[in-house]
Amino acid sequence: MEFLRWLFDAQWQIGDQSLLVREVLGNVFGLASALGGMRRKVWAWPVGIAGNALLFTVFLGSVFGSPHAINMLGQAGRQIMFIAVSIWGWYRWKASKNQGGSAVVPHWASGKERLFLILAMIAGTGLLTPVFRALGSYEPVWSDAWIFMGSLLATYGMARGWVEFWLIWVAVDLVGVPLLWSAGYYATALMYVFYGIFTLTGFFVWWRTRNREMARVEVETNFPDPTVNTVEASHER
Repeated sequence: MEFLRWLFDAQWQIGDQSLLVREVLGNVFGLASALGGMRRKVWAWPVGIAGNALLFTVFLGSVFGSPHAINMLGQAGRQIMFIAVSIWGWYRWKASKNQGGSAVVPHWASGKERLFLILAMIAGTGLLTPVFRALGSYEPVWSDAWIFMGSLLATYGMARGWVEFWLIWVAVDLVGVPLLWSAGYYATALMYVFYGIFTLTGFFVWWRTRNREMARVEVETNFPDPTVNTVEASHER
């Protein structure tokens, strides 16, 4: 109980600005989860869930002990969405791993799947903007809605193994940095800058991994296991 009280109250003072320890820790967990995702590690999902839980309390600051904090409903809501989708992604990757393969094999989304991502991003942002505004979210509300939809689609794409999910994160980061900075969430805004660089790196890592997997499958298809041929040849003799 003492630890929880400390966690909710602790702040780091930097100049005339203060940073919530919860905000910093939540973003550190998020970064660790992104690193695990780039390496296709199953542990990326539970680590990410822990970070989401911490950041949820940050973006609903007035509810969790910070009466003068700016509530960002889109940011808070996306943490709940993250947890829900991450549980599904965790199960999906773990099941694949238990079957003796990789947790996920990166591949490109199909043309229809890419169209779905684009339309869902635009339509979802348009639909959520008035909802978030009516609930009193921070302006410009469309940015909050964009971040929410992008986060949802990127997490879904990661669970499906689509290489393009990294580019969705880049689109989220481009909008998230100025929004979070203007709202005073400096730690998260700075982490978004780093995330933007990191997600571009992740995109190329998954792209290369996809190419290696395709090359491996092609080799195995065209050149079967030589030990099988050796056994067959010995039987013929």
